[in-house]
Amino acid sequence: MPSNTANSGPDTRALGLMACTALVVGNMIGSGIFLLPASLAAFGPIALGGWLLTSAGALILAIIFGRLSQLVSKTGGPYAYTQEGYGEFAGFLIAWGYWIALWTGNAGVAVALAGYVGFLVPEVAASQSYSLAVALGAIWLLTLVNIRGVKEAGVIQVITTVLKLLPLILIGTLGFFWVDLANYSPLNVSGQSNLSAISAAAALTLWAYLGLESATVPSGAVINPEKTIPRATIIGVLIAAAVYIAVTTVAIGVLPSTTLAQSSAPLADVAEHMWGSTWGVLIALGAVIATFGTLNGFTLLTGQVPYGAAQDRVFPASMGRLSRFGTPANALVFSNLLASILVIMNFSQGLVGAFNSIILLAVMSSLLPYALCAFAELMIRLKGKQGLQGVGLFKVGLLGSLGFLYSGWALYGSGAETVFLGTLLIVAAVPLHVWMKWHNARAERS
Repeated sequence: MPSNTANSGPDTRALGLMACTALVVGNMIGSGIFLLPASLAAFGPIALGGWLLTSAGALILAIIFGRLSQLVSKTGGPYAYTQEGYGEFAGFLIAWGYWIALWTGNAGVAVALAGYVGFLVPEVAASQSYSLAVALGAIWLLTLVNIRGVKEAGVIQVITTVLKLLPLILIGTLGFFWVDLANYSPLNVSGQSNLSAISAAAALTLWAYLGLESATVPSGAVINPEKTIPRATIIGVLIAAAVYIAVTTVAIGVLPSTTLAQSSAPLADVAEHMWGSTWGVLIALGAVIATFGTLNGFTLLTGQVPYGAAQDRVFPASMGRLSRFGTPANALVFSNLLASILVIMNFSQGLVGAFNSIILLAVMSSLLPYALCAFAELMIRLKGKQGLQGVGLFKVGLLGSLGFLYSGWALYGSGAETVFLGTLLIVAAVPLHVWMKWHNARAERS
């Protein structure tokens, strides 16, 4: 394949079913499950309702993205699907919003990584400067790895995914023997109505499913993408859902909500309470591996999405230039520079505070792409005059409606302040789109 095509170069068609499933699972199972029990403790056991609803919604979205990957094979994932279904401007807004979600997600994962490194190395926990250095160092180490190539990133993803699942499986199975049923009462400690508490918890838990569409983004680098991507996406979501619900149920049952809410390394504290300090250290080590793997996966995507958009001339051309390794180095560097700035801006809130602020922004930025992709298949088929009728039309319409309603409900749960800030970031893209249209028209005339 020529070097100027998407995902070309030495790494083309480097990702099979195992690597794609690892990309999906690795991008989802990371900072979310390792830090979210502390964030969710503010709601109490009712937060498990948020997990159940979010898991159902994520599975619907996984099916939607799997079907879309069979219709559209170009690089870019949600951006490519939206552009195909709704047109250039909608595609641009989704590329912009999804790109924001990716680099803000990188910032959130890096903060969680610093929290667990601090559990292992008390000097890091005691120093905000050291914690910040850990977060930024991880971002830039993995930026360099991804500049080296997609295949190298895929190998790291498989290894870290296997290693991260082991401690989580231990907690999510054996941990039930240490559960104290008294910790499940009262059900709701948030002071909000049950519906409001579940909605707010769901907005946070959706963070743990961001990345469910990961296998669709580097489509040009996937072996047999029409079969591999749908399978990897659905398998990945099912694995993640089982792990999330089991582990959170144990965490809430082992430690009181007031204790859990104050922890910067909640699963390590849970393991230490159950099995002693050695296990606390082992779980913290597993969390470092997990968040490192998630950071690696999101870093790969922060290059692929702007690269795909640049190939269609809706992002600046500099984002579409490949390095000598065949990777979008400019896009990787610029995206993670923004992630680094976001980490620095929010670190003064403390680890859990910074994590909550960043992930809500990442969730909000992802919900618009998810909402539009929900109906993208219907739009693509109607535009292509593929004759959807009867049961086929009903199935696509029902699936899209469920995905859209779920995305809207999760957006409501994000809160007014987060929606306001996220909307401002997305609206800020309009001048860039106008400039790109002017620049492209000028280039065509010259």
